[in-house]
Amino acid sequence: MLPGIIPRTRLITLVNPPLVSEKSIRTFEQRHIKVSRSARYALIGSFDAPLSEVWIVCHGQGQLAARFLSRFLALEREDRLLIAPEALSRYYVTPPKGGPNPVNAPIGASWMTREDRDCEIEDYVRYLDTLHDEIFSTVSRDKVRLWVLGFSQGTATAARWVVRGKVDPDRVVLWSGLLPPEFNAEGAASLARRAPLTVVFGRNDEFANAELIAAQEARLKELRVRHETIRFEGGHEIVPDTLRSLAEASPGGS
Repeated sequence: MLPGIIPRTRLITLVNPPLVSEKSIRTFEQRHIKVSRSARYALIGSFDAPLSEVWIVCHGQGQLAARFLSRFLALEREDRLLIAPEALSRYYVTPPKGGPNPVNAPIGASWMTREDRDCEIEDYVRYLDTLHDEIFSTVSRDKVRLWVLGFSQGTATAARWVVRGKVDPDRVVLWSGLLPPEFNAEGAASLARRAPLTVVFGRNDEFANAELIAAQEARLKELRVRHETIRFEGGHEIVPDTLRSLAEASPGGS
């Protein structure tokens, strides 16, 4: 190189650069085992009271049984037993902002996710059957009207339980939620075996727009499921006045 001459940098562009090989994703065999665990439920009323009605109410995602059951205080009556089973999977509703969750971090429960879906459904149907057996080992089933109500995520839970489990309710209510997608005509009809299925939606439900509700109505008609639809002024919530009207309009109501 001659003195005073600045060397020129030569840029070479590869027309077809080599591809970076992606890491292969390992797959692993997965198996299942049956385990026993504790499940929690909340109740209003007494097993020993002169009962005429039992309500089993399934909460929505991110709720806990006791807090959810407080929405049913409007139905409190000496001859009613109201029971809210709590879903088996609890979690912190809000993610921590660095560090561990604070002691007052809200906690909710979920009935299932899409992960290991079939086993999740099987587990909660078996759990609700066990709860059913516990209730009616004390309460005479033939002396009470049995209501099964599901709210939000709990609508699919309640509906699947009625179809797959041992429960035989007098009334089924799906509140602010949809039928499970896998239901066929035979399964859906079992929801209305004793009385028309009741579907409830708030007019301002942020999770259920008019198109979604219309699609559900069309599906119920296609499946030929006897049903009634109730709309109330409100959102994605249990409204005491609507709940009370629903109970009192039923035969055997106050």
